[in-house]
Amino acid sequence: MNILRLATLLAAIATVPASAATFLGNYVWRPDFDGAGGYSAIWLDPEGPGVLLLSDRGHWVRGTVTRNAAGAISDMTIRDRGPLLRSTGDDLKADETDAEAVAFADGAFYVAYEGMHRVMRHDDIAAPPSRMVQAGAFEGLQTNSGLEALAADAAGNLYAIPERSGVLTRPFPVFRFDGDVWTQPFDLRRDGRFLVSGADVGPDGRLYILERDFAVLGFRTRVRSFDLTGQDERLELQTGIGTHDNLEGIDVWRDAEGRMRVTMISDDNLRPLIQRTEFVDYLLD
Repeated sequence: MNILRLATLLAAIATVPASAATFLGNYVWRPDFDGAGGYSAIWLDPEGPGVLLLSDRGHWVRGTVTRNAAGAISDMTIRDRGPLLRSTGDDLKADETDAEAVAFADGAFYVAYEGMHRVMRHDDIAAPPSRMVQAGAFEGLQTNSGLEALAADAAGNLYAIPERSGVLTRPFPVFRFDGDVWTQPFDLRRDGRFLVSGADVGPDGRLYILERDFAVLGFRTRVRSFDLTGQDERLELQTGIGTHDNLEGIDVWRDAEGRMRVTMISDDNLRPLIQRTEFVDYLLD
């Protein structure tokens, strides 16, 4: 490693902007079934302790989480699990399995994939999806840096965001689906080495963007929020290198005391010896 690169890494560790986020805890989950891992998306049931996880290897897990006195996840119990399917009911092909994000709107789950860039609608995550209109711009997304984030607002509009914008100085495009057509109404400022890894619209109506940066010493995590026109940017939290693993899934919610909370999950890239599936909880207040 040259001196300039080392200096950049040390600066990244030392200069973490202050934010109001409070770390509540983390839980390393070690599922023991064959093929477990690669969890890139999380959805929490607002009515209870239910959770849905999607793996970028093309399967889903539904379960129940337990939280400790601080309010952080401390255990995960699997209820059922299975493969994501094609609209025909068949198993996904090898180049179709890269599920990266999930959103819930109008009683259905929407799943965003990269590789074969698309969004699909599931009335039940275990059932075959319905075909949807796709944005023409999806075809031009990078092969391994396509649709990485998906969120839904209270009106049922979807917001899909790719991992990369194509150029370091180019903002991230945001694609919105209103139930009929996709448009690209705004973009989000791209900042340094951070790349988009997840998104959610919180109960406050703001768009929360989970971002990560990888360096030799590990991952950095950042969450920014915007209004639904892409304005009023706010830094919600940022960690130093190595604080958490490869956080890719995010759910923003409000607790019984009215406080804004964020729960995230990491993708271990199916390398459990050097990475981990980690649930992480912060208070955004």
